[in-house]
Amino acid sequence: MPTWNDSAPIYQQLADRLAVQLLDGAPPEGQPLPSVRQLAGQYLINPLTVSRALQALVDNGLVESRRGMGMYVLNGARSRLLKAERERFLQDEWPQLRAKLKRLGIQSTDLEWGTEQ
Repeated sequence: MPTWNDSAPIYQQLADRLAVQLLDGAPPEGQPLPSVRQLAGQYLINPLTVSRALQALVDNGLVESRRGMGMYVLNGARSRLLKAERERFLQDEWPQLRAKLKRLGIQSTDLEWGTEQ
């Protein structure tokens, strides 16, 4: 069962989850997203909340609405999303992470790159 928190409106949290899926290539560019009803059932939320989340993706230029056909992933959506996420990470998350590593005395040689735990 999906969990939601109070950090942001549910529609934004859903839009963020869908954006992560797009970043991972699901669904591929040019392909349809699941319907509003399917997403509402999957995430156990109101269809209007799903519609707001999808509109946020439209507003960000990631998907488009095709009348009578549903929502489709736009070509170039993944690269736009990847660029925006990289910029956000480097501006917002990396400085905090770097400061924490320094506080804890963790050096780059202490980190194992490219290995899965």
